[in-house]
Amino acid sequence: MASQSSAALLKWAQAASRGFAAAAASGPGRKVAVLGAAGGIGQPLSMLMKMNAQVSQLSLYDIAGTPGVAADVSHINTKAQTKGYDKDGLAEALRGCDLVIIPAGVPRKPGMTRDDLFKINAGIVRDLVEAVGKHCPGALLNIISNPVNSTVPIAAEQLKRMGVYDKRKIMGVTTLDVVRAKTFYAEKNGLDVASVDVPVVGGHAGVTILPLFSQATPKVSMPQDVLEALTKRTQDGGTEVVQAKAGKGSATLSMAYAAALFADSCLRGLNGTPAVECTYVESTITDAPYFASKVKLSTEGVDKVFDLGTLSDYEKEGLKAMMPELLASIEKGVQFVKSG
Repeated sequence: MASQSSAALLKWAQAASRGFAAAAASGPGRKVAVLGAAGGIGQPLSMLMKMNAQVSQLSLYDIAGTPGVAADVSHINTKAQTKGYDKDGLAEALRGCDLVIIPAGVPRKPGMTRDDLFKINAGIVRDLVEAVGKHCPGALLNIISNPVNSTVPIAAEQLKRMGVYDKRKIMGVTTLDVVRAKTFYAEKNGLDVASVDVPVVGGHAGVTILPLFSQATPKVSMPQDVLEALTKRTQDGGTEVVQAKAGKGSATLSMAYAAALFADSCLRGLNGTPAVECTYVESTITDAPYFASKVKLSTEGVDKVFDLGTLSDYEKEGLKAMMPELLASIEKGVQFVKSG
């Protein structure tokens, strides 16, 4: 019975919602690194990546605590060979990687602003991305570390400085915004959340997060006050969790889940099965040089960035309102590297 339960759990994890690739997934096993693996997001994310059948090697890196996390995760009965690395092992952790996921840095705490996060996390992301540029410049980069609106431009500028920048390879993970929008929309309208899709565009902080409920499926007409409340809740989802945890954490579990879903899509794309996801990338579809929208993920990363489609008047207003903050955040990231 124990082995049957284990098999059932593994089957669920490998096929979670639309999600983790099934055990029969085609294509080669991939090497994946999680940088910041001992943290609040890193630990559950490491476990979820160990459960992904497309992963054959899993490198777990952090400045402290990683051997214990790696030992724990390595006992899970899936094929990925897991190794832990401390601050002196970053190069080895990265060599040969196909996908590098970066949740490293400090989480948001009550009272912290995005500026507070920037002061700490900007340097961490820059230094880790520099190592990626040296040791696995062709890898896909999934950036989770906040503020994503600035850390993705930081990553891009650092790789440009090194001469190894490829806009197809760098993605800010905004999947949690999509996960929240789907959940809140389904709950409000009595829908099966597994059947729901809601694109979320813009950025990954406050008003820069714009759920396109006019494009949601199944289509449900909602009163304006309900629409505004759902939009606001999606934008403030991270704050909702920070406040609920009362200073003892941020949205670590849901973020790890969302990051694992997005990483799975990246791996499927690498292995020849294209996937469509919302993610924050270099973009020309608006005035912002980086913008989250639907993209096609394929064998080289971002294969196509899709236009926004038809927006409601309310969404057009939201798009206009986000631009000053989004552009300022992007410029702040660019200047951090250029002035460094």
